[in-house]
Amino acid sequence: MTISTKETSADPMVHSEHMQKQLQDLIDHARKDVNRVEEARFQALLETTAEVLTGLKTAFHHYSEHKEKAWGNG
Repeated sequence: MTISTKETSADPMVHSEHMQKQLQDLIDHARKDVNRVEEARFQALLETTAEVLTGLKTAFHHYSEHKEKAWGNG
């Protein structure tokens, strides 16, 4: 198994981009599964999962864009 250059990069932006893609894949998966299961409680859990992951993805995006004071240039 070979480790890609991106995985060993010291650049936070590389990892932020990768995390955003991985989170989006999980968000999409959870939302698709809502239509595959019939149990309402599990559907709600999947929707909650998608919403929480969306919040995390947004935090990574804000870090990349330096939009939040906490993620400033310092």
